[in-house]
Amino acid sequence: MTKINKWVKTVGFLPLILAALALIGIIAADLSYTGYVAGSGIWGGFVAFFIRSILGVSSWFSSSYGLGIVIFTILIRFFILPLMVYQIDSMKKMQVLQPQLKVLQEKYAGRDTETRTLLAQEQQALYKEHGVSPFASMLPLLVQMPVLIALYQGIHNSPVLRSGSFLWLNLGDQDPYFILPVLAALFTFGSSWLSTQANPQQNTMTKILPFIFPFIIFFTSLAVPAAVSLYWVVGNLFQMVQTFFLQNPFKLKQEREEARAKEKAKARKMRKAKRSKKR
Repeated sequence: MTKINKWVKTVGFLPLILAALALIGIIAADLSYTGYVAGSGIWGGFVAFFIRSILGVSSWFSSSYGLGIVIFTILIRFFILPLMVYQIDSMKKMQVLQPQLKVLQEKYAGRDTETRTLLAQEQQALYKEHGVSPFASMLPLLVQMPVLIALYQGIHNSPVLRSGSFLWLNLGDQDPYFILPVLAALFTFGSSWLSTQANPQQNTMTKILPFIFPFIIFFTSLAVPAAVSLYWVVGNLFQMVQTFFLQNPFKLKQEREEARAKEKAKARKMRKAKRSKKR
């Protein structure tokens, strides 16, 4: 019970309320669709549930499948929002510990078994002292990936969804003007760049990644139906806005600069106090 209370405290009530409302909307959309969607097995039934929910949302908007995909993608993003908040909180805690972890790695730089064991023990003690789990940030990814894959397959494999049109798009064909692939790449870059800038410990790989992912998303979007590209655009836009509010790099940089300024001021006062004592 204590762990649950700690998790709720970390995530906050607003993301949990939004997730609960999103889940209600998803279930209501599924129940409101009266047609039949085939799906065998546990995974097939899971994907069929997503297709029915998208079609249910579409029925609320005069069978606009494009708008149904947009609204349903937003509902899904709100549903997994608590997981993302928890993941970002865990990443922030790990970033704070990076300088201490680096000191330990330099202290136990040997490659022999005994040294590596001592390093692992020291790291575990440090994590325990600060209440941090190095694998906590991976759990939300493992939970949300089946949800996102099912959503992708539901859109990609449903002939009904791919038969509709939305704005300039035929949802079953590629975007003829390449607008969606460009937007998906831009929003992916925005999200990755904001997340990278929020990290005080940067290396060559973290600086390059925000430029690699957009190219992958762009070229993949060129080869998939517009329905899938639309899902990526909405999802990546949501994630970019979410990253800005949860990991605002400009605010974090300002806070780090203020903390460094306080440390310098404190160090100056201590030096002055020592000089005064000597006199």
